[in-house]
Amino acid sequence: MDTGTHIVMGIALGGLATLDPAVHNDPTLFNCVLAGTLIGSNAPDFDTVLKLKNNATYIRNHRGLTHSLPAVIFWGIAIAAVIHAFAPEVSLAHLWAWTFAAVIIHVLVDVFNAYGTQAYRPFSNRWVAYGFINTFDPFIFGLHVVGLIAWAIGANPGYTFLSIYAVIFLYYIKRYMDKREIVKKINDYFPDTLQVATSPTMKQNDWRVAITTKDKFYVGTVSNGHIEIVDEFNKVPLPASDVMALANTDSNISAFLSFSPVYRWEINEYDQYTEIRFIDLRYRSKDYYPFVAVVQVGKDRHIISSYTGWIYSERKLKRKLLVGDNPI
Repeated sequence: MDTGTHIVMGIALGGLATLDPAVHNDPTLFNCVLAGTLIGSNAPDFDTVLKLKNNATYIRNHRGLTHSLPAVIFWGIAIAAVIHAFAPEVSLAHLWAWTFAAVIIHVLVDVFNAYGTQAYRPFSNRWVAYGFINTFDPFIFGLHVVGLIAWAIGANPGYTFLSIYAVIFLYYIKRYMDKREIVKKINDYFPDTLQVATSPTMKQNDWRVAITTKDKFYVGTVSNGHIEIVDEFNKVPLPASDVMALANTDSNISAFLSFSPVYRWEINEYDQYTEIRFIDLRYRSKDYYPFVAVVQVGKDRHIISSYTGWIYSERKLKRKLLVGDNPI
C-alpha cells in the first residue's frame, strides 16, 4: 500500500489495541503501543532510501528482504526493544505483540496489489502479487479516515476500528471474487491462457489486465465486467545474440527482468548504437507503457547508457539516456 495508508493503519491499530485490557488501563503502555504500531506499520518500507542510490537497486530490492519472513520477526523485536528501552516499566510482551501485528499487516496488505513483495523469502524469491487491491485504495483509506475522525470526537477507538476492519475483511473477499470472475472470463475466451496479471485501478469497476498465452501477449481493460483487448503482441523469445547477452549484464536490465513477469522487448538499430528496450505490460496508462528498461550498446559492443524506471513520455526517457552533455 502507499505510505499514507500505512500511516493511518498504524494509528488505527493503536486505537484497536485499546481492546487489550493491559493497554487500555495503562496510558504509558498505550503511548508506547501507538508508537510501536505506527513505526511497525511503516518499517518494512524503510528500504525506500535505496532509491537515493539508483533505480536498479531500488527495483531489485524494494519490498524484498525488508518484507521477508525473517525481517517481519526482526522488525517487531527491534522496534519493541527500542521503545521499551525508553519506558522499561511497561509490559514488553504487550508492546511487542501489537508492534509485531502492525508489521505483519503491512506485509500482508502489500501482497494483494499488483506490485507485490518477496514475502516468502527465504523459501522463495518469487514476487507475490495477487493483484486485486490497488496500491492506493480510496475505500480502505477513507474508512480509516472516518475511524480516526470518530475517535477524535469521542467514539471508542477499539470497537470503532474492530468494526472497520471487519468491513475491510469483507471488502477483500469481494475484490478477490471480482478478480476471480475476470480471470474466469479471460480463460473462457482464451483457452490457452498461461497467466493473467491483474492491476486494479482506483475506480472500483475498472481494471487493467495483461494476458500471457502460448503465442501472444494481450493487454486489456475491464470496465463493469466487460473486457476489452487494446493491444496484442507476438510472444517472441529473446535472441541468442552478443548484443542481447551484453544487455543482460547491465544492472538496469537485470533488475527489470528480476521483477517483471510480463514484458515484451524490441531492438532498434541506429547509426551509432543499438537500443534494446524491455516494456512491462502490466501498467498501461493512457496508451503508454511507463515501466521500462532501456540499454544502448555501441557498435564496439560496450554499453553507452541504460535506464530502468517509470517514464511517461519518450522525451523524458531520452533525457534519462544522456551521455555526457550530448543526447544519444
